Amino acid sequence: MSFPVLAYYRSQHANQSWVAALTAILDACVLVLALSEHESQRAARLTFAMARHAAVDLTLVFNLRPRPTEADRLPASDLAQVREALRAAGWVVRDVPDAEAKLRRLREMYEPYMNALARFLLVPLPAWRASRGARDNWTGLE
Repeated sequence: MSFPVLAYYRSQHANQSWVAALTAILDACVLVLALSEHESQRAARLTFAMARHAAVDLTLVFNLRPRPTEADRLPASDLAQVREALRAAGWVVRDVPDAEAKLRRLREMYEPYMNALARFLLVPLPAWRASRGARDNWTGLE
């Protein structure tokens, strides 16, 4: 396995990490898989499988145990706002009860691993939604 050494890579920006990026990729995949009828279902399924595999492997390499997150990263109020944002972007969003159950099951497949890695590497997991007023590091550069 060649990628464990990359786990120690640190960005020069405090608000950027590969842990956050990998988590965001997994988050996006589960939104597609659980809540939408989007044409990218196959791509999301393959991406989810590979990204989750990397998370699990890295957790094993560092001899970490999966750890549930202390607080729900996607409470019901945030999920409602995510659904609305997807609809506003033109996505067909499923509102059936089993969609949320599927979302929860998929999240349980990777969040404990990502949380263990985040705690070990001392980086936070990303929120599902950007906080108000958050700016990208490149914003304002001329």
